[in-house]
Amino acid sequence: MAYQETTTTNYGTRVKRSLGGIGTGLLMFIAATALLWWNEGRAVKTDKMLNEAERAYVDMENPNKKDPAFDGELVCASALATTADSLIDSQFGIGANAIALRRQVEYYQWVEHSQSQTEDKLGGKEVTTTTYTYSQEWVGRPVQSAQFKDPSYQGKNMVLTTVDDAEQWAEAVSFGAYRLNDALIRSISSREPMALSLSYELLRQLNANTQAAHERFYGPARPDTMARTDELRRYVHISGNELYYGLAPSSPQVGDVRVTFEKVVPARVTIIAQVDGDTFKPYKAKNGKRFQTLVMGRKGADEIFEAEHSANTTILWVLRVLGVVLVVAGLKGVFNILQTLLKVLPFLANIIGWGVGMVCTIIGVVWSLIVIALAWLFYRPLLGIGLLVLAAALVWLFAFKGKDKLQAMASKPTPEAAQ
Repeated sequence: MAYQETTTTNYGTRVKRSLGGIGTGLLMFIAATALLWWNEGRAVKTDKMLNEAERAYVDMENPNKKDPAFDGELVCASALATTADSLIDSQFGIGANAIALRRQVEYYQWVEHSQSQTEDKLGGKEVTTTTYTYSQEWVGRPVQSAQFKDPSYQGKNMVLTTVDDAEQWAEAVSFGAYRLNDALIRSISSREPMALSLSYELLRQLNANTQAAHERFYGPARPDTMARTDELRRYVHISGNELYYGLAPSSPQVGDVRVTFEKVVPARVTIIAQVDGDTFKPYKAKNGKRFQTLVMGRKGADEIFEAEHSANTTILWVLRVLGVVLVVAGLKGVFNILQTLLKVLPFLANIIGWGVGMVCTIIGVVWSLIVIALAWLFYRPLLGIGLLVLAAALVWLFAFKGKDKLQAMASKPTPEAAQ
């Protein structure tokens, strides 16, 4: 059953909170403006760097043989990335000849969810009703149930054990006759499940520790609740690449833990990077931007550069949208005090709030377009002029069309006023 909590905020507190929000909103507005400017410069510089690299690269047809003629050149090459290193997970005593080993841990826990609804009252008070619900889920870390709002769920969580996520990478990964640098190594994504084989002594110890933890919380388990397996694995189970702490993997209980293991295996990859002796380093463009990349499989340089340009454009638009949203949110934070002061009459505050929101949105969008346009004027003049024209058109529409609509909304009678 859901648990509800109701809080009331008086008018004075709301006004103080809105006054405090002016500073926060102003800082958000400034930071968002800086983000928009920086993002345009970043995108242009990245695009120029990619174009320069695209003109400068050469194909390395046979990376299996060192060729001094390629030293210092930006090359595109494809070869098998492999290693002779043996990696060991010392906590569980398992290892493999692999480029990387990964260990990921999940805990079965009660998780608290909340949903709030607010209501304005005459006189300026705000009543907030928060509904808390709880569900059992697999999560990446133990959940502190002592902080739950519903007393009946407090203290419901425990864990049978704690294990840290971990990963380790080979130091020496060969690429034909060359070596990959650390950044390129960590771009290899040929993951495979790693089959587990734990020693008898470790299994016995894990099983005993897990049983003790389980019995401290749940008490001794009934025989009919245990999975049908040997006594050594009643509380610890291995299936493929998963190590499971608990009575029954198919029917998890709060406190159960599962640990999965993966390895990164040798694979064919394609790189674009600058040759540096028997290894590689990032290519440094004239504008100071650096570039190197590794993709899985055999790919052509044209395909790789097209993907890089596409990624740059995607990041550009994501940060643009984020910047505009933050600019608008900052302006609303600054001017929200106007709506709060009128909260003594909720219906009037709603009208003013709608108007403030509309004005802040339009001004925020126009301001963002101006910032983007000025940035483009600084970096690429032609496109910047086009954005300034668009911003001017929005200003005209708001000044001559939006004014009439706002006046009509303000004069329209509301149900609250009629009563």
